[in-house]
Amino acid sequence: MGSMTSKPLLLFVLLLILPYYTACFSVAGDTLSAGQSLSGSDTLLSEGSDFELGFFNPGGFSNIYLGIWYKQFYEKDFVWVANRENPLSDPSSSILILTEDGNLVLVGSYSNIPFWSTNLTFPGLNLTEAVLRNDGNFVLRDRSNPSIIFWESFDHPTDTLLPGAKLGIDKVTGKPKQLISWKNKEDPAPGVFSVGLDPNGSNQFLLEWNRSQIYWSSGVWNGKTHTFALVPEMKVNYFFNFSFVSNENGRYFTYSPYNHSFRATNVMKSTGNIQFLAWVSGPWKWNLVWSQPRGESDVYGLCGPFGVYSENISSPSCECLQGFEPFSTDYTSLNDWSGGCVRKSPLQCENNTYANGKKDWFMHIPFLRLPVHSKAYPAASVRNCEVACMNNCSCTAYVYNSSGYCVIWEGALLNLHQLSDGGEIIYLRLAADEHQSTKGKKWKVWVAVLVPTTGLILCLFICFSTKGKLKRVGEKASSNNLLLFDFDTKLDAINEEMNTNNNMKKRENDSELPLFSYESVSTATNNFSAVNKLGEGGYGPVYKGKSLRGQEVAVKMLSKRSGQGIEEFRNETILIAKLQHRNLVRILGCCIERDEKILIYEYMPNQSLDVYLFDPIRKKMLAWQTRVHIIEGIAQGLLYLHQYSRLRIIHRDLKPSNILLDSEMNPKISDFGMARIVGGNETEANTNRIVGTYGYMPPEYAIDGLYSIKSDVFSFGVLVLEIISGKKNTDFYNSSSLNLLSYAWGLWICDLSLELMDPTIGYSSSSSLPLRFINIGLLCVQESPTDRPTMPDVVSMISNEHAPLPTPKQPAFTTSWNMMDTNPTIDSAGNCSKNSLTISTMEAR
Repeated sequence: MGSMTSKPLLLFVLLLILPYYTACFSVAGDTLSAGQSLSGSDTLLSEGSDFELGFFNPGGFSNIYLGIWYKQFYEKDFVWVANRENPLSDPSSSILILTEDGNLVLVGSYSNIPFWSTNLTFPGLNLTEAVLRNDGNFVLRDRSNPSIIFWESFDHPTDTLLPGAKLGIDKVTGKPKQLISWKNKEDPAPGVFSVGLDPNGSNQFLLEWNRSQIYWSSGVWNGKTHTFALVPEMKVNYFFNFSFVSNENGRYFTYSPYNHSFRATNVMKSTGNIQFLAWVSGPWKWNLVWSQPRGESDVYGLCGPFGVYSENISSPSCECLQGFEPFSTDYTSLNDWSGGCVRKSPLQCENNTYANGKKDWFMHIPFLRLPVHSKAYPAASVRNCEVACMNNCSCTAYVYNSSGYCVIWEGALLNLHQLSDGGEIIYLRLAADEHQSTKGKKWKVWVAVLVPTTGLILCLFICFSTKGKLKRVGEKASSNNLLLFDFDTKLDAINEEMNTNNNMKKRENDSELPLFSYESVSTATNNFSAVNKLGEGGYGPVYKGKSLRGQEVAVKMLSKRSGQGIEEFRNETILIAKLQHRNLVRILGCCIERDEKILIYEYMPNQSLDVYLFDPIRKKMLAWQTRVHIIEGIAQGLLYLHQYSRLRIIHRDLKPSNILLDSEMNPKISDFGMARIVGGNETEANTNRIVGTYGYMPPEYAIDGLYSIKSDVFSFGVLVLEIISGKKNTDFYNSSSLNLLSYAWGLWICDLSLELMDPTIGYSSSSSLPLRFINIGLLCVQESPTDRPTMPDVVSMISNEHAPLPTPKQPAFTTSWNMMDTNPTIDSAGNCSKNSLTISTMEAR
């Protein structure tokens, strides 16, 4: 787009023609010729009547813009705006002129300075004409040779990419052409969200907040299609041709319909997502075909500074932190939170004084996803962290984490996300006035509630105390009978507890876990018949049970021959009862009669992961997407155990047989008999008793008895490699490799990692995702615990699939893979020899 600054020649021309505006005649049709003007309600209409160009006033603002919109649609759908950064104010005096020097100029009758101009230099006068084409492109072309284009609106997009337009790198300036969102639905000024081609050279598109923070990437063009254009669920590729061009003339993405009667558009929305809209037939309105990112919570900075995104409130899903108010209620009413929130009361430290003893304070806010751009340093205690933040007036919030680090944020807090559970407790700095107002409000609330209701509460207590006791006795009696128990109600209650802040208090006592009679458990399992037996593990046999309501459960009985005992039983009843997550198995009750120790779980119809993974027939049911889904679910479950649960738990026995699958193949971590609780600030401990399963133990635990959250990370890495390969870690006894880790490492260093993939998996050989999961698996099984990522790091690696990954070091238990050793895959020079690499197919025993 041309510069707003006028040149001397342009000013001279404007001064000549301004007095003669009334002599300039308006136009009809699609062309504006030299000396003609466009004003008021005049418009240009493209030859096929698809597009219209003229002046418009969006929403309730008084600003006037020159733009292009679709003609046929019910509402004006703007695809281009000329003066989005410099609006006019008077519709009657807004004029677009094609000047004698060949430029398009937008002026107001009371100003000699153009509001917008093409600002080109031509060798002579009267050489150009402006035409609105039927593809929506407004062009300035040579009047005598229309194939010569001097300027076109397609080279200066606003928020919309029409078919035939190019989104890429400008071949002249080398800068990316970006689609920049409107500020809101009524203000076409540039907003904070944009999409453009990666300026660093990769053929992928990036969504950015404020032209600086990347929050979504399309993936690299693979020669056939692109995530930016790939919409398989709508079969959109049958209607539109998508292409990516990279040559000496530049790099760009473009698309076009196979049938020109179709309509389509890519729009960068003010809500932060890029949308592909299409019209094929029917009413003249758009159909949403594709949108990324899919959820509002994935849009960075959607709620602006000190604004919080919350899934618990309806759209707009933003609200201000306590002590803050919207920067502009006019804009927030339009769902524009880019301005975020501002403090109601200024901080005392900003004036460097504490009048009347007032002092800033910190309010704790639980269940928050922490913002980015923090600073961290070691701190001895949470008190030291608070003092450090208080002494730094730029510090607006702090967190003291379990690793002994004080994490602080300076300036505005961005990208806050209120979670229903999990997250962190952040301490927000507020002014003293907010502290007083908060206490005042609490006092008024208590008075308003307690005084008028005290008498009513006493009356209700007296009237219903006897009835309540009888009801509780009845409930207790029925809960002892497994056949009569309502497990749907039990699961609903668990789900409700997961959404409260005090479920830890509710579940402090083991007695709250329902106790079932041995007789009812025996009857429910048909006297523990072999027909009902689901399997047997280290704890003992597991049976399928059924209540009289037809509800199915899994009954796990401690075997007399088992090496596990009361300690493991207590672990199961205490830990699982207090841990509630969609990727952890749920315990419904227990039985401790007749010297029996029995646990009752929710029933998993698809049994455990090893039943499928290592079976040559059943493994075919585990398609690539199913395996990815299982890996992601296990990672989320471990993340909860390590970081977000109210107890920090190390599982210590993570393996395929302890991953149960529900009816939708969702994974659930089970068997917490070996699990251990570590303190809130602890991440490791030591034991003299080594428990668990060899093949999934890290070396520091198997040898020295040292276990930590990194022990579970190691087990997870083994699981990932087993899920990808369909091979057990320990099934390489007759191979040149020591185990699966050694086998995977050999393929990795020889650049043959895709040969690790289970041949029954259907996946694209050109996809980078399998390699990414192999990389993550190898990072998790590295020899040193300090080299392994934490589960938050792992989840981030999985979810941000286009972010670069570290290169793994040699895994544990792979000492024979020294590059200078004599090995079938290493030649005499110490290099990989692909010809000599032996790939053996291992089947489960």
